[in-house]
Amino acid sequence: MIIYNVTVNIDDSAHDQWLEWIKNHIPKVLATGKFKEAKLTKVLIEEEMGGQTYSIQYRAHSREALDLYYKEDADLLRTEAAKLFADKMLAFRTELELVDEYTVDIK
Repeated sequence: MIIYNVTVNIDDSAHDQWLEWIKNHIPKVLATGKFKEAKLTKVLIEEEMGGQTYSIQYRAHSREALDLYYKEDADLLRTEAAKLFADKMLAFRTELELVDEYTVDIK
């Protein structure tokens, strides 16, 4: 399982607008057909640079699907964020490989 992780620090002055935008953006990424689910999470540590930080984790159908996303969809989908929030956000992307999962049943 490949997870495409996008970590974003958004300036407080644009936070509310960005949060509304990202909640509409995630379904567009999923609509590419390259991912089977996404999770939007807030990072709970305070950043020295200020702002608020989020992580969006997209579970790709496969390595090949993620490569196709980069080739066919990524540039177009990133353009909108750059236009709207260019000087108000900092984003970096990482790829994660799921090694194993563990769950606990609480009785």
